[in-house]
Amino acid sequence: MNDILLQGKNIYFRYSDKSPQILKNINIGLQSGKIIGIVGLSGSGKTTLMQILNGIIPKKIQGLYEGRVLIKGEDISKKEMGNISREIGTVFQDPDTQIIFSCVEDEMAFGPENLCIEKEDILKKIEEVLDILDIKHLRYRNPNKLSGGEKQLVVIASILTLDVNILILDECMSQIDDKGKVLIKKGIEKLRDSGKGIIMVEHDLDNLSIADDIFVLNEGELKIFEGTLV
Repeated sequence: MNDILLQGKNIYFRYSDKSPQILKNINIGLQSGKIIGIVGLSGSGKTTLMQILNGIIPKKIQGLYEGRVLIKGEDISKKEMGNISREIGTVFQDPDTQIIFSCVEDEMAFGPENLCIEKEDILKKIEEVLDILDIKHLRYRNPNKLSGGEKQLVVIASILTLDVNILILDECMSQIDDKGKVLIKKGIEKLRDSGKGIIMVEHDLDNLSIADDIFVLNEGELKIFEGTLV
C-alpha cells in the first residue's frame, strides 16, 4: 500500500470578510508513487489551493482560512517554512524566475549547499537526480541557453536535490512547446516510478494525460473530473 504523503482536510478559504469564498470544504490526499491532476478555469482557485498545501497560506499570505494540511500525518502548522521546503517542492509557470546560476550543476547544488550538506553527498544526489530525469547531458550546460522544457526539468532537478518527496507543479507546462511537454512528462513519470508524490495543476487537460486521477476545481469545490470544462 502506498504511503499518504500529503493531505488537505476540510479546507475553506477567502481573502477577507468581503471577498467571495474561494475554496469550500476541500479534501485531498496524495500517495507516494501517484500523480494527481487538478484542472480548472482561470480564477477557480487552483493556485490558492496549492499555496495552502505548501504552507504559503497562511504562513506568508493571510486570509480567512479553515482546515488542516498534513505532511506524512504531521500538521503543517507546526512546521517552519524552511522545514516544509525540504519536504514539498513547488515548480511555477515560468522557469526563468527560478533559475539563478549559469551552470546546471551549480543550480542543482545551491539548495543543499544552503543546508550545509557535505559536498560529496551533494554530488552523489546530483548524479542520482540527473539519472532519474535522464538529463545527464545537461549537467554543465547554461540553463539560460536551454529550451523551455529543458529549463523546467532543471528547475525540477534543483528541487529534487533537496530530497523532497512531494512535488507541486503549478501550470509548469503553460509556456512550453509540444516537444518540451514531452520531455517534462517523461521526467514526471520517472519521478512517480521512483516513489514521489506529484500534484499537477493545469488548465489544459492534455497536460494531465499522465495523471493517475484528475479532479476539477469549480465554484470552490473539488470533485472527480468526469467530463469537459465549460
